[in-house]
Amino acid sequence: MKTTTPCVLMRAGTSRGPFFLKEWLPEAIEDRDHVLISAIGAGHATQINGLGGGTTLTSKVAIVSKSDRDDCDVDYLFAQVGVAEAVVDTRPNCGNMLAGVGPFAIEQGLVSPVEGETLVRVFNVNTNARIDVIVKTNNGKVIYDGDVAIDGVPGTGAPVYLSFLDAWGAVTGKVFPTGNRVDVIDGIEVTCIDAAMPMVMMRAEAMGLKGTETSADLDAHPGLIDRLNDIRLKAGQLMGLGDVTDSVIPKPVLLGKHDDELAIHSRYFTPKKCHTSHAVTGAIGLASAFVLPGTVANKSDIPPGDHVVNICHPSGKIQIALKVKLNEGEIALERASVVRTVRKIMQGDLVIPPKVN
Repeated sequence: MKTTTPCVLMRAGTSRGPFFLKEWLPEAIEDRDHVLISAIGAGHATQINGLGGGTTLTSKVAIVSKSDRDDCDVDYLFAQVGVAEAVVDTRPNCGNMLAGVGPFAIEQGLVSPVEGETLVRVFNVNTNARIDVIVKTNNGKVIYDGDVAIDGVPGTGAPVYLSFLDAWGAVTGKVFPTGNRVDVIDGIEVTCIDAAMPMVMMRAEAMGLKGTETSADLDAHPGLIDRLNDIRLKAGQLMGLGDVTDSVIPKPVLLGKHDDELAIHSRYFTPKKCHTSHAVTGAIGLASAFVLPGTVANKSDIPPGDHVVNICHPSGKIQIALKVKLNEGEIALERASVVRTVRKIMQGDLVIPPKVN
């Protein structure tokens, strides 16, 4: 195995992690995972021996390669690396890390930049979904500086636009994999949905909460994490995902009421801690449930047309632009887009320690 490999560290949306070209990594999955685990420093709560920051939000990896598909430019494989556990999970997607795929692909020569804005057509290998990523470019270079602010990230940057084209039912094959828009698990009404991210959503009030609590308060709430995990495990079986004990999907989500008809409070779990802001893919899925009648998230009739839904989280909000249509007389979602920012932090060579048998 190589002792070094190129690596680019990026903050993408509200996540952070190393980006690799697929060719930079070993082909064998076991060897590849060794590199990813050592890169992040997984296996210790502080991740003191790697690039991670001791949280799931900073224990993420993006692997990018030229796509063989006619309708996409690049393939993107997301890997969620453990924090205290030395594990790698490639079943979920991450919309925040996705925001960095476009800039990374352009800078690595996989996509030629266009003056003004460059479209990067991304195929997410984890979920078989296509996403259009629009990146600001000028004089053949990616523009990172700008005046767009996103909640959960200090400062401003250039906007990166993500349009999810076919993320509905990408993991399980169905938007509502249980066949129902509401199921009851442990006496709690839940909506199990697979839209950009498999999730099990429930009203916070059903758990004796408001859905406006801080992430720290929810993490410390007696018995809450265990109760949510019990529901998550049962939801995984109902959704056809099998035993999800060692997986991060489906994600549990607590929903709170909001006075605005086009807003909802959300507390998104990763799954054993409450996200300090919100996953982009989770916001896409929640916005989908918000406009679809019969779910625990839906609270009003959303007419066909263009709408902006505010997903309110502990650090602020994520705005999701939706295009809603009528499909055979029923409300359906045609497209969901979100705005993120990206910062390239460093690029260089990652030193890979030897494997210990």
